[in-house]
Amino acid sequence: MLLVQKYGGSSVADVGKIRQVAARVARSVAAGNQVVVVVSAMGNTTNELLALARDVAQTPGRREIDMLISVGERVSMALLAMALHEAGVPARSFTGSQSGIITDEAHANARVVEVRPDRLKASLAAGEVPIVAGFQGVSRSREVTTLGRGGSDTTAVVLAAALGADECELCSDVDGVWSADPRGVPGAVRLAELSLDEALAMARNGARILSEDAVAWAHREGITLRASATANAGGGTLIRPTLPEPRVVGVVADVQLALVSAEAWATLEAPCIRAAGPWGAVVDCRNLHGAPPGVPIATVAVVGTRCGADPTRLVEVLALAAACLGESPERWWASADAVVLVVKTSDAPALERHLHFSMLGRAGISAAP
Repeated sequence: MLLVQKYGGSSVADVGKIRQVAARVARSVAAGNQVVVVVSAMGNTTNELLALARDVAQTPGRREIDMLISVGERVSMALLAMALHEAGVPARSFTGSQSGIITDEAHANARVVEVRPDRLKASLAAGEVPIVAGFQGVSRSREVTTLGRGGSDTTAVVLAAALGADECELCSDVDGVWSADPRGVPGAVRLAELSLDEALAMARNGARILSEDAVAWAHREGITLRASATANAGGGTLIRPTLPEPRVVGVVADVQLALVSAEAWATLEAPCIRAAGPWGAVVDCRNLHGAPPGVPIATVAVVGTRCGADPTRLVEVLALAAACLGESPERWWASADAVVLVVKTSDAPALERHLHFSMLGRAGISAAP
């Protein structure tokens, strides 16, 4: 099998963890697999580099920011290649540009437009493990670019598509995708399997374990994903292009949002806007640079196959929300696979718990063993 494995910042946070990742990759190779590895920057390196930039300049330019923060992943890739050599596994490190990841010109939030993985194919043919710096690419004008939040996941998925990988494994310190945030929702379970439609609906509504851009790319290309913990081999959540029977799989709360007026949201970049209507727009503050021009709010989404397309399910969600909040939600929307409620930030935790308790006990969720 050809596998692409991505390891997040917490998985390569220090030398000891890099050695653990090297051992995990070595076991995959020993099992007869070809492996391509994508790595994030070590621990909080990216935040530390951004803090340095702000110490030097009040408004650092996006081009120079990209040049600066791309260093973090390059450190990780080189150290992991060294650790694999030390473990007796041939490996070679590659930057995003060396890997053939071509992007548009949008610094700090670039989109991949083409992948030319010739050097990675040659490395695999030579019996090596290519180690790729995630989160970065190069524009057609030869500028270093970065891919924005979740960019290392996107790197892994686009490479999996370009190389025809059998599976793309996204490794972090969380073992798979859960039906809700287990830190705040009693009874939340790890899901054994999700469809790509369900995973995309969860990512779009704030599930922190999933990157929206990465899952959207996997959805378009039909890539099988696995979200798993670096410390565990196998397990996790399998995410593939299946279409289950109508069901509810999870409840997702997102508190990093703002409600802005119709006049204000017209001036914002499109990737920032989660939803818009006569009442204004819900804006994702993580994709904004600077203070959001609006009121902090939250969304709570009920997610599952055909969840938002079923009028009976929609009425049920709205009634449960009204019972919890004491009034019907003033703003909400539905997509094929989600019903999304806009609420005060302070109301989100209780509503998330209430909806999860009320709906998932009878939803037929496939929980992981």
